[in-house]
Amino acid sequence: MTKQYWLMKSEPDEFSIADLERVRVEPWSGVRNYMARANMRRMSVGDEVLFHHSSVDPPGVAGLARVYRTNVLDEKQFDPASDYFDPKATREKPIWDCVDVEYVETFPHFVSMDRMRAEPALADMTVLQRGMRLSVQPATQAEYERIVELGHTEPPPPPPKPPKAPKVKKAAKPASAAAPRRAAKAARRPAKAAPAKTGKRSAAATAKTTKTAKTTKTARR
Repeated sequence: MTKQYWLMKSEPDEFSIADLERVRVEPWSGVRNYMARANMRRMSVGDEVLFHHSSVDPPGVAGLARVYRTNVLDEKQFDPASDYFDPKATREKPIWDCVDVEYVETFPHFVSMDRMRAEPALADMTVLQRGMRLSVQPATQAEYERIVELGHTEPPPPPPKPPKAPKVKKAAKPASAAAPRRAAKAARRPAKAAPAKTGKRSAAATAKTTKTAKTTKTARR
């Protein structure tokens, strides 16, 4: 039978590539999507698996696994304490089955989704399609081999950040064009003469002087 290639997602805080390395073989239990279940039912012993870490930043392929056994009963469907318990499932009529996967390798260089998107050879890969959230999905041999190559190749360093542009001081606002005209117009105006002090105070002083003169004339008589 022709070997097939798959990508299988797991949240690393639940089960990571390091966990698989530790236990060596593990049932891929907890899948509750009918299409993902159908994909596992298509698997054969010896099929190659890209072990994908999901729900992390960044997501991507962390290493490799291999299908070790098929038609494995998912025991979590019968456990009321499990997050994957299915009350409709019974021992007589189980609903969920899976495969056992075997640890193969942890990549020396994690292959992030962004790095995968930058590869023209991976443009049609299922995992990169918009809205694709399926936890078990097929891959082609070419896609598998290219990701293996990336996992053994150090990624290029990120481009340096461009330097910040120096702050430019704001130029002073130009004087209003009307200001020189107003100044010239003011210069042409004749200066106003100070008003003579001939108000009520001067009139009172004149009256006082006249009264004094009359008194003096009378006294001389």
